[in-house]
Amino acid sequence: MTFTLAPTASVAGYRLESHASVGSTNALALERAREGNEGNLWIVSKRQESGRGRRGRAWETPEGNLAATLLVILDGRFNYAATLGFVAGLALSQALEAIAPGRSVHVAPDGGGAGRNRFELKWPNDVLADGAKLAGILLESTLLPSGSMAVAVGIGVNVVAHPKDVPYPATSLAQLGAACSAETLFVALSDAWIDNARIWDKGLGLDAIRQRWLSRAAGLGSEVAVRVDGEVSRGIFETIDEECRFVIRQAGGRTVKISAGDVHFGAVASAGAA
Repeated sequence: MTFTLAPTASVAGYRLESHASVGSTNALALERAREGNEGNLWIVSKRQESGRGRRGRAWETPEGNLAATLLVILDGRFNYAATLGFVAGLALSQALEAIAPGRSVHVAPDGGGAGRNRFELKWPNDVLADGAKLAGILLESTLLPSGSMAVAVGIGVNVVAHPKDVPYPATSLAQLGAACSAETLFVALSDAWIDNARIWDKGLGLDAIRQRWLSRAAGLGSEVAVRVDGEVSRGIFETIDEECRFVIRQAGGRTVKISAGDVHFGAVASAGAA
């Protein structure tokens, strides 16, 4: 089976470059930008040898998982580049629901259907399934000689396997019982991207993206701990603000806005987010 774009993506002018194996799809996307590529290029593979996550952490992509990067070229409004991660999270969560029908919503304790989303978005860049990490998103960028900015929107999904030796719960689509290939998921992802990118509109529609993201947010309204440069802030996760910063309300009522950090929920938050 080969990778293909969704018809909606092809019609919208997106292009595809697929590989059996790569070092890093993000690195390859930025290389294409420096070579003069105009963007809207998906680079995908089922195996990635030297992928990475936030803060230089390794991100494994064994055979059968999905490594996908979209190259986006911005000609202005560079301050909105980082918010493409929220667009990616929304697109991926919608794609996951499309390929795993009937698995998107928890049943509420009273037996009703008002439970939380099965696939949730963890600030700033993870997708969770039943509280375990299923996918990660990494944005990398570079300024080009033309004055434009190239943004590599990297998306890694545990399709057939997930890492075992990590300090957080992790899962895969296979473990969840979803019979899906990386190729099938990518078609749904390239389709879902179109709608969310249209709403984002180079940052002009960020508020609508923010509201969509919050409707799928993991831990909203619950106790959290956020580690930033060795310091831990605790409180209730209230929202993400107009700049997509993580907002918590501490016990004394003080509001704290966090631009970057590692978020911990539940018992880990109470224990100290080690």
